[in-house]
Amino acid sequence: MTDNKDIAKEDQFSAGPPPGKLDPSGGSAVREATSVGVILLAEPRGFCAGVDRAIEIVERALSKFGAPIYVRHEIVHNTYVVNDLKQKGAIFIEELDDVPPGATLVFSAHGVSRAIQLEAQRRGFQIFDATCPLVTKVHVEVAKLHKEGFEFIMIGHKGHPEVEGTMGQLDSGIHLVEDVADVARISPLQTERLAVVTQTTLSVDDAAEITAAVKARFPQVRSPKLQDICYATQNRQDAVKVLSPQVDILIVVGSPTSSNSNRLRELAAKLGTEAYMVDDASELQESWFAGKSRVGLTAGASAPEILVKQVIDRIKALGAVSVRKMAGIEETIKFPLPKGLKLDAQGQTLEVSDSQLHQLS
Repeated sequence: MTDNKDIAKEDQFSAGPPPGKLDPSGGSAVREATSVGVILLAEPRGFCAGVDRAIEIVERALSKFGAPIYVRHEIVHNTYVVNDLKQKGAIFIEELDDVPPGATLVFSAHGVSRAIQLEAQRRGFQIFDATCPLVTKVHVEVAKLHKEGFEFIMIGHKGHPEVEGTMGQLDSGIHLVEDVADVARISPLQTERLAVVTQTTLSVDDAAEITAAVKARFPQVRSPKLQDICYATQNRQDAVKVLSPQVDILIVVGSPTSSNSNRLRELAAKLGTEAYMVDDASELQESWFAGKSRVGLTAGASAPEILVKQVIDRIKALGAVSVRKMAGIEETIKFPLPKGLKLDAQGQTLEVSDSQLHQLS
């Protein structure tokens, strides 16, 4: 995969002001009414641990078993990443019928339903599960509470693969709500044992609002011990909350199918900052930057840093004279790989029995 090193560590620009502080000029040093003065980079941004892990699973499977490797659904929701892996020999499919017998199959970071898991096992594929461990946590919680007689209210977006995978852990008893209005429409068979789960890439604020509506209607509802929205999603949204008031425009690097990237753009817009999401630098429009002296830049959790660098170069061509990285949370989490794709001390993949292929570390 492409180099995703932090730009700041390559000494391409200064660290810049801490959160909540403007630069000494107060943002007023504009060379021209239509030219950009400074780019402020959100921190953190870009790849999260779950995305890193998912991409590494596909790349190691290709290295160990050779092309083609089949991947159910886009491994992560980013056009650049998917095209890069296609060039290396990954084939992305939606139906298991498109996977030949004996092939190696990777489940995407978004997770899959129990039916897909069981059918893939029945067909005898060599399976590696790249489901983000934070999504797996939700699946485990649903399975555990279901055995205790719980029904579920899932807060999420209809049709998103993560939602389909989580709801597909059960045959029934899980009700999807996309907004506050949906809460009044659902009809659980019982309310004594009712639990809330959420899609991990939602807007933190939107999820809180819907959860409050659920609790108002069902006071006894059980909330997760730890919120389901992942740390990376929340960190990137928190960074946008700090960054947005300090810039004239915010650019989010992310693909249209990326839920967490869409939420970043929506959040900035709600805070009153003009915001756009682009798949890559080619989608930037010069007219967006007319009269804008301070540009904020962030990236969704599935967007590689190489795309951020290209966007920076494009904005520099429009007149930006400096790029500053805001202070922010440093993410150090790293998730383990599935058994069978780990490396030994000599850098070789460890062998594993067939029974272990579908297990997470």
